Amino acid sequence: MANLKEIRNRISSVSSTMQITSAMKMVSAAKLKKAQDAITAMRPYSDKLTELLQSLSASLNAESGSQYADNREVNKVLIVAITSNRGLCGAFNTNIIKQTTVLANEIYAGKQVHFMAIGKKANDILEKKYTVINNHSDIYDELTFDNVAAIAEELMGIFTDGSYDKIEIVYNKFKNAATQIIMTEQFLPIVPVTSEETNAADYVYEPSKLEIVEQLIPKSLKTQLYKAIRDSFASEHGARMTAMHKATDNATELRDQLKLTYNKARQAAITNEILEIVGGAEALNN
Repeated sequence: MANLKEIRNRISSVSSTMQITSAMKMVSAAKLKKAQDAITAMRPYSDKLTELLQSLSASLNAESGSQYADNREVNKVLIVAITSNRGLCGAFNTNIIKQTTVLANEIYAGKQVHFMAIGKKANDILEKKYTVINNHSDIYDELTFDNVAAIAEELMGIFTDGSYDKIEIVYNKFKNAATQIIMTEQFLPIVPVTSEETNAADYVYEPSKLEIVEQLIPKSLKTQLYKAIRDSFASEHGARMTAMHKATDNATELRDQLKLTYNKARQAAITNEILEIVGGAEALNN
């Protein structure tokens, strides 16, 4: 059994760790509220705009062939992996890396697959085995629509110039603080709706579809990417809050166990001292 000093040092160390994890949990909880409100507010707008975009692109394929709906033979694929810049958030980043690896090694096996990292964790891991064409980990320093729009424009540019035939986005969709859903979305080319879905959504366009497409499609793609990053941002704080909550509970349990061990060891030491005193007294009497 460890001596009393070692146990006291362990209790002190665990208590300090518990204070840190508890503080991190509270910080993440505060940030989560703001991030959750932001993604909840923009989802209806983003979903409706995406629905409108798909309906529009379905008819444009037949009429003019939109450059963003060009379904070419897939030889070169770009996967956009959205993670965080920091760890201590459970399996949040690991799940994204696993999904991107499945896409690269199984779904697109035999294709030329490159990556774009949004988040330091994705870049640090993926660059060891794959080609990462760019890293936008600084986006979290100021997460605004304009900054994300610049990344979306970069993606649209490398698709239209033929550098890549397909672009996929992998991110964590926020459901609640304890649950994040791994999402894989096709960013480009645009996925048109089926004829049945198109008929169900009957829109009247003014001016004509061809005149508004140059503004509507780029804006919708920028919004899609912004929503994905916002979802990931909220999911990160939810995952970190949950992870730190579990870590705090584990540290509390370990501290209590160490205190019990300390008390047992202290009691054993006191008992031994008493026995030694009694034994000494008996020796003197004899």
